Amino acid sequence: MRYCNKCLFPAVALTPITFDEEGACSGCRGAVHKKQIDWKQREKWFVELCEEYRGTGDYDCILPVSGGKDSYFAAHVCKKLGLRALMVTYHGNNYLPEGESNLFKMKDVFKFDHIIFHPSTDVLIKLNRLGLKIAGDMNWQNHCGIFTYPMQMAVKYKVPLVFWGDHGFTEQAGMFSHNDFFEYTAKDRHEHALHGFDWYDFVEDSEKLTKEDLRWAIYPEDEAVMKVGVRGIFLSNYFYYDGNLHARIAQESYGWETARRPFERTYRLISNLDDMHENGMHDYLKFVKVGYGRGTDHANYDIRLGLMTRDEGIQMVRKYDHVKSSDLRRWLDYVSMTEEEFDYISDSFRNERVWRIENGQWVKDNVWGTPSAYGPVYNKPSWAR
Repeated sequence: MRYCNKCLFPAVALTPITFDEEGACSGCRGAVHKKQIDWKQREKWFVELCEEYRGTGDYDCILPVSGGKDSYFAAHVCKKLGLRALMVTYHGNNYLPEGESNLFKMKDVFKFDHIIFHPSTDVLIKLNRLGLKIAGDMNWQNHCGIFTYPMQMAVKYKVPLVFWGDHGFTEQAGMFSHNDFFEYTAKDRHEHALHGFDWYDFVEDSEKLTKEDLRWAIYPEDEAVMKVGVRGIFLSNYFYYDGNLHARIAQESYGWETARRPFERTYRLISNLDDMHENGMHDYLKFVKVGYGRGTDHANYDIRLGLMTRDEGIQMVRKYDHVKSSDLRRWLDYVSMTEEEFDYISDSFRNERVWRIENGQWVKDNVWGTPSAYGPVYNKPSWAR
């Protein structure tokens, strides 16, 4: 396996990665480019963009929010500019208490109207099970809801501007240049945010889900989007995105709360508080599939910001990426599944370019140069025979 010689990204990743002739990945090249951009000029362009749409409807913009640090930063920007924002949240039912507290206080600290949509708990449980079985991602429904329901509200309330935070594939992996001013579209939603799946892939016999159960997951028709003129704007094209800075602004200006206790799979306390499994078993599935997790992701951000050396980042990878976290027990109870079933389904998604079998163990190459074994190859359980 080839690894970036600047950060910790492997060549096989869930984000599109390329390497230059010096061995640096496209994400690291993009991080260098970020530091060369005139961000004050970008902010002026953002203000001009907002002025084109200000006052054209009951709201100046739709603001998809989860209550996290980046949601607070986006609302902070809108408040500073005097925009009338409608905040929209998809609630996946598994918030951490501190994450939910941060979410619910947004309407008070920013004084924006706020729609919070809760799908049926029964439907969400079924989607958790199906997400694992179909996509290898129990939180697929979260991605779908977050990137769909706000667009439905944009059409419903006839609000053209929808402000998203950062385009993750660009920030992490340099998929696009910041000079491209990439915008959010139905194609981006399907191919990137939803990993090539959509609501209709989850209407199937075993869980008896119907189209009516998933109305909130259906992206608006092209004609409706074009009639309103909806545009999905990534704020990371206009503001230097730094999660550590956003967390400080949220804490110091609005009383935002970090995680109350450490996570088992990452050192960061400021990320992904909107689902108790996001930093845990959801991220463990990424490790099972492609051999890295949030120890890698979060260290990459901090290495590129100059807050951590690559050697220090490698220690974060060694400590966190492989951990099978204890929140698995809660999720198994939530969806009525056995650990044997979970392991068997998870293993079916292992990427053969990353994993190999040696002496009955799953083995992969590591960024520190020595291959390691990470658990047994499970026999086919009786229920699957």
